[in-house]
Amino acid sequence: MPGIYEIYVKDHFAAAHALKGYDGDCSNMHGHNWIVETYIQCTKLNKLGIGVDFMDAKNVIKDVLSKFDHTTLNEVPEFSSINPTSENLSRFLYTELSQRLNTEYITVSKVMVFESSGCGSSYQEV
Repeated sequence: MPGIYEIYVKDHFAAAHALKGYDGDCSNMHGHNWIVETYIQCTKLNKLGIGVDFMDAKNVIKDVLSKFDHTTLNEVPEFSSINPTSENLSRFLYTELSQRLNTEYITVSKVMVFESSGCGSSYQEV
């Protein structure tokens, strides 16, 4: 069985949200400095020994996150009908980044989203 390389890129953005229907403080508008970790697997290296160029991945991730930075997530169209939870955000980012980064040899394997240093969620497909 051939090996798989995996890299990860960590980025962040600041945004507010409120959880509709939540019984507690999180139903009120509040903000986070969200941390996003994107894990990308590849099965083939180029002639330089690189499977996924960090700069290419960083640029795509930064572009995707820019639509959320300094916003109220509840007002972003992608969250008009669902709560902007860590879980829903990690799934959206996984899907969006997969569409932009996946190739024959490169696959986004997991996206982790942290609301704080000790709380977050991840999404991956099996």
